[in-house]
Amino acid sequence: MLEERFSAGGFSARLCRCNTAVVGTGAAGYNAADRLWQLGQRDILIVTENRLAGTSRNTGSDKQTYYKLTLSGPEGDSVREMAETLFSGQCVDGDIALCEAALSAQSFLKLVELGVPFPRNRYGEYIGYKTDHDPRRRATSVGPYTSRQMTECLEQAVQAKGIPMLDHLQVIRILSDGHTAYGLLCLDTAAREETDRFVLIQCKNIVYATGGPAGMYADSVYPAGHYGATGLALEAGVKGKNLTEWQYGLASVKPRWNVSGTYMQVLPRVYSAAEDGSDEREFLMDFFKTPAEMLSKLFLKGYQWPFDVRKVAGGSSIIDVLVYLERCKGRRVYLDYRRNPVGGAFSYDELEPEARDYLTRAGACFGAGRGIRAGSGTGAGADGRAGASRPAAAGQCACIMGTGGPAHERMRRGHS
Repeated sequence: MLEERFSAGGFSARLCRCNTAVVGTGAAGYNAADRLWQLGQRDILIVTENRLAGTSRNTGSDKQTYYKLTLSGPEGDSVREMAETLFSGQCVDGDIALCEAALSAQSFLKLVELGVPFPRNRYGEYIGYKTDHDPRRRATSVGPYTSRQMTECLEQAVQAKGIPMLDHLQVIRILSDGHTAYGLLCLDTAAREETDRFVLIQCKNIVYATGGPAGMYADSVYPAGHYGATGLALEAGVKGKNLTEWQYGLASVKPRWNVSGTYMQVLPRVYSAAEDGSDEREFLMDFFKTPAEMLSKLFLKGYQWPFDVRKVAGGSSIIDVLVYLERCKGRRVYLDYRRNPVGGAFSYDELEPEARDYLTRAGACFGAGRGIRAGSGTGAGADGRAGASRPAAAGQCACIMGTGGPAHERMRRGHS
């Protein structure tokens, strides 16, 4: 990278020249920079608004899932089959799906070599489990903060190579003529002098790894320091590609957390209240005929977190619709892990087989009366502590998974 001063018509700015500018310091941005270096490109510059902000480093769920080719067990898998699974969702082009599948094992094992402790059995197989719409056991995880550990390991790899980074630079314009991009105009948010406020970056290539457009949602559970910058790319003439591969589902708003998996499978008490906390109602029972039917659908939300219009009638996505309608009434919705739903007045034997069998195998079918284990005194409160004095507020909001090419961030963090 070369650095100098640029002046024109009384305007002055720092000017940095490089071959490739990587915008973003999430897992995708770091991985792109690291891979470029491995492929022989040394003239790289990483640009970030805040190194410690963003979704990769600051979001999670009960277990944050990484999706890759099956690497364990007797079940067969292939690059073609995984590509067909991705393509069948009708939100990603076939060529990108094939590339993603073909490179998934390589990208996964790179993270392993960098120190991400993905689980393996005594034979060395990297074990997996089924996730949403997954016909195989391609999913794996290191816990609630999988993407954070990925980001930290990739950051260490980038720092070890000495790849330069400019922190506290907010990209405010991609410089282009509508067809070709020539660089970036950035605002230095940490500048102390007026002459240092702007930074120009002249480059031949831009890797735009800024994550999903969090700022476009009225109700968002993205980390407070993440806004997204998709609009700048579109303004510069970039054509959107595969941007429909997003998922929407239930998440808490305090803390901002994805309430999938175990958060639903333990059968919490779901209720709404007025803004002042009065008038508690277990409103889901206004729709379902029996507690067992309601709790079975709630359980399935753990497996089927993304909203799916095909699962509204007779499926788990009706939960999303009911939560949304309740919030439209001006009421707040909560997940309560301190008390049993419907006062414990239900029988595990009446649950749908999938929910009943899972809870039976987990040894969770006990408690006060016919209640649930999670309601007997422990749970996650609004401040995230077990046994907290308040339940966690929940609402319908966007949690995005997007791929627009190899450098785009994914909640499942496939590849870059």
